[in-house]
Amino acid sequence: MSRDSAISTFQVLTKLRFRHLQLLELLGRTRNLRLAAEQMHVTQPAATKILSDVEAMLGASLFDRLPREMRPTYLGELSVRYASTTLANLSKFSGEFATLRNGGYGHLTVGFIPASAAQLVIAAIKEIQRRRPRLIIKLVEQSSDQLATWLEEKRLDVMVGRPTEPRHAALFDVVDLLAEPACAVVGQHHPLLKQRQLEIADLGRWPWILYPPGTAMRQLFEETFAAAGMVAPVGIVETPSIFSTLELLQATDMLSLQPQSAMDKYVKNGLLGYLSVPIRRTLTNYSVITRKNEIASQPIEEFVDILVGIARQSDEHR
Repeated sequence: MSRDSAISTFQVLTKLRFRHLQLLELLGRTRNLRLAAEQMHVTQPAATKILSDVEAMLGASLFDRLPREMRPTYLGELSVRYASTTLANLSKFSGEFATLRNGGYGHLTVGFIPASAAQLVIAAIKEIQRRRPRLIIKLVEQSSDQLATWLEEKRLDVMVGRPTEPRHAALFDVVDLLAEPACAVVGQHHPLLKQRQLEIADLGRWPWILYPPGTAMRQLFEETFAAAGMVAPVGIVETPSIFSTLELLQATDMLSLQPQSAMDKYVKNGLLGYLSVPIRRTLTNYSVITRKNEIASQPIEEFVDILVGIARQSDEHR
C-alpha cells in the first residue's frame, strides 16, 4: 500500500461517522433524499450536506441526481453495501452486548428454506435449546436467493438452503446436508388419485402451486416437463410457503411439486395424496451456509455441528 493511500484510508476512518453510514444505507434502499432525510429525522438540506461531506471525503460521486431518484454509481453501490454491512454489525454487537450484560445467553438468527430443511432446522433447534435453554433464537423462512442476500448483509448468522450465485463460493462456507426427493402431490379429494396410470402430460391440464422463479424446486418442475417434451404449465399461485400450499391443496384441485420428506406425514394422515408420475431427478443437496473468514460465536458453531450431525444420522437411516 502506498503512503498516499494509507493517509487517505486513515483520514476516512477518522472522519467517517455513523450518520454518513446511515444516510448511505437509507439512500441505497429508498433512492430518495427526502425519504432518507425523514427517516433520519433531519431536514433535506441537512441530508444533502451529509451526502456532500461523505462524497468529498471519499473523493467520488456516489449517486447520480436524476429527476425521480438518487441512483447509486458503481462506487455508490460499493459504499452502500459496506454501509449496510457495518450498520448490521453494529446492531448485532449492540444487541449481543446488551443481552450478555443483562445475564442473557446471546442470540442466533437462522434463515432456512421451507419444507425438508425446516424439519432439520426444527430438530436442531430442539437440541440446542436443550443445551442452551436461554439462547434467543430468531427464525426466518424464505427462498435461498433472499436468504443468501441477508446472510451476506449479516442479517443472518446461519443459512440452511442452497447457494444461488457463482460468487457465493468466495463469500460463504458451504457444508452439504441432505438431498430432497420430490413428488407431485394433491389434496386427498383430487380426481387424478383415481387414475391408475399417469404421465407428465396428464398433469399439464391442471392448475399448479409453484415455488417462485429461480428456486431449485421451480427449476426441477420446469426440467421435468421439458424432459417430457412439454412446456411447463403456468402456475396459478406462486409461493414459497409450505403452509399456504397445504391449505390450497386441501381446498382446491391444484397440484404441487414438493419434497417428499415434508409431505409424508400429511399423506399418512389422509390429507394429501401422491401422484404416481416419474420426476426427472432429486433436488440437489441443501446445505448449512455461513460467512467465510469470520470468527463464529459458540452458539453458531454448536448449531452448525448439530445440523451436520442430525443430517448424517438421517442419511444413514435412509
